[in-house]
Amino acid sequence: MEKQVVTLAVRIIRQSSRENPADAALRENTRKSELSPERLRLVVQAVFDYFRWLPWLDPSIGIGQQLDDMETLQARGVSDAQLRQLTLPNWVSSVMPVEVVWLRSLQQQPRLWLRVRRGFKEKLMETLGDCVPASDDYPAALEYLGRKDLFRESCFQEGWFEIQDISSQAIGHVCNPQAGETWWDACAGEGGKTLHLADLMANKGLIWASDPAAWRLERLKRRTARAQVFNYRRELWDGGAKLPTKTKFDGILVDAPCSGVGTWQRNPHARWTSSPEEVARLAELQINILRHAVKGLKPNGRLVYSVCTLTTPETEGVVAAVNESCPELQLQTQKLLWPYDAGGNGMFYAVWIRRSIGGG
Repeated sequence: MEKQVVTLAVRIIRQSSRENPADAALRENTRKSELSPERLRLVVQAVFDYFRWLPWLDPSIGIGQQLDDMETLQARGVSDAQLRQLTLPNWVSSVMPVEVVWLRSLQQQPRLWLRVRRGFKEKLMETLGDCVPASDDYPAALEYLGRKDLFRESCFQEGWFEIQDISSQAIGHVCNPQAGETWWDACAGEGGKTLHLADLMANKGLIWASDPAAWRLERLKRRTARAQVFNYRRELWDGGAKLPTKTKFDGILVDAPCSGVGTWQRNPHARWTSSPEEVARLAELQINILRHAVKGLKPNGRLVYSVCTLTTPETEGVVAAVNESCPELQLQTQKLLWPYDAGGNGMFYAVWIRRSIGGG
């Protein structure tokens, strides 16, 4: 590894902590760096590989030497027994099933997925190059295998595509919104799924996008402008009993805050900063958000719950709690998407239909 790459990677690793996650430290340092895009890509890879292989590394030597040892370790490979012993904190097996096939996927480099806007797929493949279409289940998904800085490409600036994990794209297809319907993206964040819902609806109908953080909704505004999405409204919502609108919806997506265990291949530092207490707290939050959000659903409307985690309390546990406390809902399906299924993040989703009980 080049000295400049190692120097910056070591600095970022030293800055990374529970309070300052590695992905945030990377954004701050790479934003100010004068290194080339290719060298910055190597820095990002080195930092995430470091946390991916951290338990295997000798803590008595410097980080620079650890990075060299890490490359040797990756080339040599590890056994199933080592994977079970060293890949994750011990508490993880108490909140979810842990199989070797998942552990091995966590140690691999994540794949980079694009979601192409309607009508731009062939044009984008020709313009960017190095793109491979996903299966027919994901018609707008392309895997990008090239080395370009996609954010600097004019086709990105003109809104031809978004960088969106394929498992995240799966949630849009699970929602299956129709043109002319009214949907609520209740935990919209910066709007990745809002944009997908709008594209699936051919920008016809209306989407309400809410989030407790105003700065996320401001970023959503910039993203929707770039993607030429205009059939939406933004409103603050803290997940509480008072909904952001009296509108009744054909569909509601609750892509809730979660522990993010499903993203640990892409963000390995989070393995060492998460806790079982956080899982329990978030499960309660998810249940409360769903209990409040369902009040905005029309009879026969669809409630879709999704999280980029795989822990039982935040998946099957949430479904069981909602089934018990919301008799107006009828569960249609639920599914875990493992990283080795489609090649993306780990995700979970559940779908309910609202039936009318006593006018509820």
